[in-house]
Amino acid sequence: MPKPSTAPLIEVSGLNVRFETPDGVVSAVNGLSLSLAPGRTLGIVGESGSGKSQSMLSLMGLLAANGRATGRAMFQGEDLLSLPVRRLNEIRGDRIAMIFQDPMTSLNPYLTVERQMTEVLEFHKGFSRADARKRSIEVLEKVRIPDAARRIRMYPHEFSGGMRQRIMIAMALLTEPDLLIADEPTTALDVTVQAQIVAMLRDLQRDFGTAIVMITHDLGVVAGLCDDVIVMYGGRIMEQGTAQDIFYRPTHPYTLGLLNAVPRLDHEGGALAAIPGTPPNMARLPSGCPFHARCPFADEQCANEMPPLVEVPATSVLRACHRDVAIVQSRGWGGAR
Repeated sequence: MPKPSTAPLIEVSGLNVRFETPDGVVSAVNGLSLSLAPGRTLGIVGESGSGKSQSMLSLMGLLAANGRATGRAMFQGEDLLSLPVRRLNEIRGDRIAMIFQDPMTSLNPYLTVERQMTEVLEFHKGFSRADARKRSIEVLEKVRIPDAARRIRMYPHEFSGGMRQRIMIAMALLTEPDLLIADEPTTALDVTVQAQIVAMLRDLQRDFGTAIVMITHDLGVVAGLCDDVIVMYGGRIMEQGTAQDIFYRPTHPYTLGLLNAVPRLDHEGGALAAIPGTPPNMARLPSGCPFHARCPFADEQCANEMPPLVEVPATSVLRACHRDVAIVQSRGWGGAR
């Protein structure tokens, strides 16, 4: 396989997502910028409500009716945020595909797996029904569905949760998309199946050269699959860097808190170091850093001034924090103010 291009496949700049609600405007995503090259995997991590999923749904044009996205999202020379619906429909499911969190609600219970797969190829690629069925069986075999030629005629409820997730991945890969967005693809699966799904995505990326955006709260999945990581909180990027930097040299208190909350074998029987407090109300975001109320390093500046996202000296890591990197890293999570 040729070496992946380093030129960006997609470049997002200044992405904002707002929702009009009876309680006011919910600021779900605030100034998100990212870049992803072909063949690379980007992990977006953070607690529920941090803006991970809404940022990617906005690129797909799948926001709820009360949602609006602004900014730029350049994909192969076109701004996804300003495309007419007809053109966006041509790109979705063809050049960009998405795997949703719950395959049981994403798959149509009234249609066989065969019909749900073949219509993708008929619509986007102009395949005949026979050719679409042949191609669908090939892709099901690639995602390790046993006896695919027979099981393709089955309905979604006849498969286990892990098998349904494999079917969703197969449907996303049917057209060999340039970009695959996976929204919590291993949620509700046992750890053995999770490991199989991660290994399969890694193999399929190698075979197809697809760029992947992995949305997850599971740092183990990120460690096993991702090249680069964005840590989000309150709809903003708190830290961004390579997976190695984020896991072994974290610089932001929130990243430290997430890593410290991961169960470890060498801490058997010990209490988990949970981050105190709760995420902010996105309709009434606090002034200053959105994480300051829960941060053990926060001071008055953190409560009043939004920290800019800047590069950490002598690294390629970006962080949004007023506190000195050396202080945060030396004290670790729970360090005194």
